[in-house]
Amino acid sequence: MTDFLFALAFWLAAPIWLALIAAPTRPLTARIAASPLTVLPILLVYTALAVPAFPELWTLVTAPDLDKLRDLVAVADGAGAIWAQVIAWDLLIGQWMFLEARRLRITPWVMSPLLFLTILLSPFGLLIFLALRAARIRRSAAADAWDPAGHPDPLQEPRPTADA
Repeated sequence: MTDFLFALAFWLAAPIWLALIAAPTRPLTARIAASPLTVLPILLVYTALAVPAFPELWTLVTAPDLDKLRDLVAVADGAGAIWAQVIAWDLLIGQWMFLEARRLRITPWVMSPLLFLTILLSPFGLLIFLALRAARIRRSAAADAWDPAGHPDPLQEPRPTADA
């Protein structure tokens, strides 16, 4: 049963990742990405795996220790629970990255490979995205602050004047 649940955690997340990567411009994809409920089935898998390993899990989280972590991952349910937790959090990170990229108008041609990297190695994917996001925000702020002709930005709300 543990092997099945271990695999199920990935397969529950895979369709959502596929939508984020392969169908980023579809309205349904944006609605899916906006929902934190996407991880609920994965968290149920986590619970099913964590309950049998709860004594080891509790020992680890109440007194973190590398040897206790080794003990937990030596138990199949413990390793499976950690895997399901990683899958759930990675998916939430990917959804946030997807939504932030849309907000910042980062092209899917950049985001799709970055989201794929995030599936495989989420800390690296997130780190690259955070750098890209910071650069995009900085560039946007600089563009808003500088207008060579002195004209207001047509994409922003008009600012009230002293006359109004």
